[in-house]
Amino acid sequence: MASAANPKIRRALISVSNKEGLVELCSELVNKFGIEIISTGGTLKTLLEGGVKAIDISEYTGFPEMMDGRVKTLHPKVHGGILARREIDQKVMDDNGIKGIDLVVVNLYPFVETISKPETTLEVAIENIDIGGPSMLRSAAKNNKYVGVVVDPLDYNMILKEMEKTGGTLSHTTRSNLATKAFTYTASYDSAISAYLSSQNKKEDFPDQIFGKFQRKELLRYGENPHQKAAFYTDFSNQQTDGVSNSTQLQGKKLSYNNIADTDAAYECVKAFDEPACVIVKHANPCGIATDKNITKAYEKSFASDSTSAFGGIVALNRELNKETAERIISNQFVEVIIAPGISDDAFAITKTKENVRVLNTKELGSQAKGFKLLSVTDGLLIQETDNGIVSINDLTVVSKRKPTDLEIKNCLFAWKVCKFVKSNAIVYTKDNQTIGIGAGQMSRIDSAKIAASKAKEGGFQTEGCSMASDAFFPFRDGIDAAAEIGISSIIQPGGSMRDNEVIEAADEANMAMLFTGVRHFRH
Repeated sequence: MASAANPKIRRALISVSNKEGLVELCSELVNKFGIEIISTGGTLKTLLEGGVKAIDISEYTGFPEMMDGRVKTLHPKVHGGILARREIDQKVMDDNGIKGIDLVVVNLYPFVETISKPETTLEVAIENIDIGGPSMLRSAAKNNKYVGVVVDPLDYNMILKEMEKTGGTLSHTTRSNLATKAFTYTASYDSAISAYLSSQNKKEDFPDQIFGKFQRKELLRYGENPHQKAAFYTDFSNQQTDGVSNSTQLQGKKLSYNNIADTDAAYECVKAFDEPACVIVKHANPCGIATDKNITKAYEKSFASDSTSAFGGIVALNRELNKETAERIISNQFVEVIIAPGISDDAFAITKTKENVRVLNTKELGSQAKGFKLLSVTDGLLIQETDNGIVSINDLTVVSKRKPTDLEIKNCLFAWKVCKFVKSNAIVYTKDNQTIGIGAGQMSRIDSAKIAASKAKEGGFQTEGCSMASDAFFPFRDGIDAAAEIGISSIIQPGGSMRDNEVIEAADEANMAMLFTGVRHFRH
């Protein structure tokens, strides 16, 4: 029931860009609760066409909308009605013909949707910056002691149900919760504008302040470990990305924190290949990567690279998951997640036989991620450009006495492409567009080389004539000597060590071909 703490709603101001559920909401407000509605522009037109009685805001303020609609709600009668403290400001309201506004339903110009279109110009983007809307929302949210504020059409049914139970009021708790949501909404809106305008000036890649631009997608069961709480957020300002954030889960258990992190690593890696490719990731590191003439062959080679580590891994494909590949995956291994740019009906019928397997459809492969990577540290944030460094055959420098063969160059470039996605210190052994041994995340490069060699041996691969990639330079010749012992014939690495001459000498002694890229790919 209405009380001083929960005043009855008598008047509402409605102005929305998203018209979803608008007529239904306002019909209830008018017909069931007798609420007077003040409205603007397209919202007013929609209401009147829907048979809902509403007053034009110009009629209420006594001023017409002006400057092509730029000025319509920025008026004392509007903000006075929203901000008025009912027990303090009533005389001021009476003296100035201001009526109390008890409910504000507003959502804003679709700025993010507008800038997501490639053809959008700066001028068009500027015109889609809402000014009056955020002002009304902030006024209502600030004055939530008296005023309810609604930004989300999904909340319409909730407020109607509460008003029906209370005779046309909203509780203070509800008003407070809605106010918090409104401030979050306007902060996110301003963040999108700030990010866009910063992007227009390339000198402002790293602005003085960083605003939040992430929307919570879901609460997770837990984080890396069961005793840690976690949630998954997506960047609402970027609607053109393809990957785990914007994928559709077709089946399986809810994604876990580790699933999401590993799936992202796998899918970003598989995007790097033009040929049909498969990447299997375990604990954020690739354990098997291969390309071939079709996606099934690519998967089989990727799985064979390290079938032991593939158990419980993430399988990422850069082609549609078809029936044959789905059959191979399901029969070969226990898999946590399968992600692909398309899932055929026949393949889906196969994966459904394993109901716990999470199957993600990104619909399109998309391009390599651009923009920035964020890493939290204690009380701080590290931000850097995404590592999109690419090396082609024309970028390579042969530093050894022996020149590499065309096949060795091809194998080295494949190994180099893989190496970028392996945690440092990273060593990758490859042959025929297939990884045969990967050493990842070790404190010394020689240890990574030894692990890669042991993985190759464990898998039954012949290392004679294989290629080796290192994500950073070799500080000593020991890594080259270890590679020579198992028959590695070609090495690709950045170069730049104080001991490059010793390293090159070691390669020459073993009759290896060595290529320098001049590019490092640390991945921490």
